[in-house]
Amino acid sequence: MTTTTVRVLQALLHDPGQELYGFELAELTDLAPGTIYPILARFQHLGWVASRWEDIDPRDEKRPARRYYRMTPDGMEQARTAIESAQRTKRSPRNLGTLPEST
Repeated sequence: MTTTTVRVLQALLHDPGQELYGFELAELTDLAPGTIYPILARFQHLGWVASRWEDIDPRDEKRPARRYYRMTPDGMEQARTAIESAQRTKRSPRNLGTLPEST
């Protein structure tokens, strides 16, 4: 799991019941929207994230409708496990293989 993926999960898990739209997630994670949306699509495919389109009239609001994302109950559990695993992996020493014997 990449650092960027962990950042998106952490933002979504900060308040798991809250819905966030893509640009809002980009601002929270300090990542570009072009980075955020593929991650969100992958999580949605896995069932970790659900999304819905905002029900507004774009002409009245003078902006396009937003797509809101939120963690699913299963996604919250899976995401926490994945983050813990990623953090353990990051802390563990890298496998350096066999070092040559000194002569």
